Amino acid sequence: MSAVERLNVFKTYKLFVGGTFPRSESGRVYEVTDTEGNWLANAPLASRKDARDAVAAARKAFGGWSGATAYNRGQILYRIAEMLEGRRKQFIAEVADAEGLSKPKAAAQVDAAIDRWVWYAGWSDKVAQIAGSANPVAGPFFNLSTPEPTGVVAVLAPQESSFLGLVSVIAPAIVTGNTVVVTASEKSPLPALSLSEVLATSDLPGGVVNVLSGRTAEIAGPLAAHQDVNAIDLAGAGADLAKELETAAAENLKRVVRPSRTDWAADPGTDRLLAFLETKTVWHPIGV
Repeated sequence: MSAVERLNVFKTYKLFVGGTFPRSESGRVYEVTDTEGNWLANAPLASRKDARDAVAAARKAFGGWSGATAYNRGQILYRIAEMLEGRRKQFIAEVADAEGLSKPKAAAQVDAAIDRWVWYAGWSDKVAQIAGSANPVAGPFFNLSTPEPTGVVAVLAPQESSFLGLVSVIAPAIVTGNTVVVTASEKSPLPALSLSEVLATSDLPGGVVNVLSGRTAEIAGPLAAHQDVNAIDLAGAGADLAKELETAAAENLKRVVRPSRTDWAADPGTDRLLAFLETKTVWHPIGV
């Protein structure tokens, strides 16, 4: 007796906004294919309204996340790494399809991404030691500078590195207390959308990370011009789009990290860790 052939149960990918998984407000989707043009899935095509909703969710979450202890934020980032370790095979398959890599090379990318969460988790309660200082001043005062998060950060994820590059721009922004709105790689959004499922079950408060998929230029414009976005990382923007977005970002003096050639597998250093921090300086009289 032959086995009954089952129908394929295809996965429905959704946006991740405010800790929930809405479909695009417009109802639109677009086809995602592998490097050989084979259909993989339909991804939601986010609209301007979705971008505005994501910013509102990020702003709502900012107070609680920035007010959490650095130790607690580090615990949550480590929990994300734990969850990813348990779904390692799934992400290896998705990265291999997205980037046309062999399974061993995709595994190296996924392992590096998991390790990066752990690396940034370790920085959570140490970044103040390199970004803050006790300043010598003339007079009977303590003068202390301490880092504080900038606020809501829009992040254009790298186009070519669908998972390792994505993690490398999200993790440093949130570990210091910022909340983010991320536009996934336009051609390879599936690893980012799957990461949303991990974030939703890893103790990360809703709204700290919001993930949009679709046409990068269509989503990035409203984010760059949004008056409640405090900073933008242009990692996934081409030269022409980056110039346009920098102009829009200047309207409310957003911090801007310009796109550059980056080896995402290399030691990340502290540049992105420090990019979205403000410095607060406090004067306090010395008791005599």
